[in-house]
Amino acid sequence: MYIQDSPTRLLPDVASQEHALAIGSLDWVGMDGMEMPVAFDAGDGDVRATGARVGAFVNLTKPEKRGIHMSRLYLLVSEALSAGPLTVGGLRALLGEFLSSHEGLSDHARITIGFEHLVRRRALRSDNSGWRAYPITLDATLSGDRFHLEVTTDVVYSSTCPASAALSRQLIQDAFARSFPAEHALDRETILAWLGSEQGIVATPHAQRSTATIRVAPKGEGTFNLIGMIGRVEDALGTPVQTAVKRADEQAFALANGGNLMFCEDAARRIQKTLDADPTVADFHVRVAHHESLHPHDAVAFASKAR
Repeated sequence: MYIQDSPTRLLPDVASQEHALAIGSLDWVGMDGMEMPVAFDAGDGDVRATGARVGAFVNLTKPEKRGIHMSRLYLLVSEALSAGPLTVGGLRALLGEFLSSHEGLSDHARITIGFEHLVRRRALRSDNSGWRAYPITLDATLSGDRFHLEVTTDVVYSSTCPASAALSRQLIQDAFARSFPAEHALDRETILAWLGSEQGIVATPHAQRSTATIRVAPKGEGTFNLIGMIGRVEDALGTPVQTAVKRADEQAFALANGGNLMFCEDAARRIQKTLDADPTVADFHVRVAHHESLHPHDAVAFASKAR
């Protein structure tokens, strides 16, 4: 087959020709890692533009057809993402155009868009603030009238081990007993001075940066307040990582960690409870990983929406 390139020239279209190996249907065919601009409002009214990696796919239902029209997908994505901020309705319309451009070849369409979204976060005590970059992946599919969207992001936080904290407290008790035998006369100032010295903290519990990977299906097709959801999860965890930090902020963070001991199971259940109660979330899956300083491996827990 040939395609008219100009009034006087025909170009070969090999992909549309039948081929001996074209004997089965394919789940997805398309392009991945396309470099595109994206403008995104995560729900706080602040539209931010950044670079994204995009995957565009359709299925191939005709065994006798060798391939799809990949250039059509590229051009449709380029036009749509350059036109304005991403919306749920816009994603659905774009997938509809994927299928219209492949009428007779495809009845399923999919797009994935991955990028980082910057959000300004205030310090715990000081008047400072700084930026946090949340990785975001949008994964949308359309099959007939059935549209499905999933949004994935990471929440990074600090976790302090409850078992390690108990072991550390025992060692501090032992050090206190050695420093102040039973016959030793004690007064408040002496105890305060010991507690403020290096001898007063002979052991510390292990704590580590931890990651909760959250995949949610928003309810409905209206605007999804992703930043609001992230904020509720961070509040439930209690110790999200900080940006701009002065000594007062670092002390406040240490206090939060000391009063917020948790295993990975605890963190997963906190997130599960928060998302179960979120009216904007239809479904979710959570993977919590504590990147332990004690072990060379992670402590991991999974949770999903209560059925």
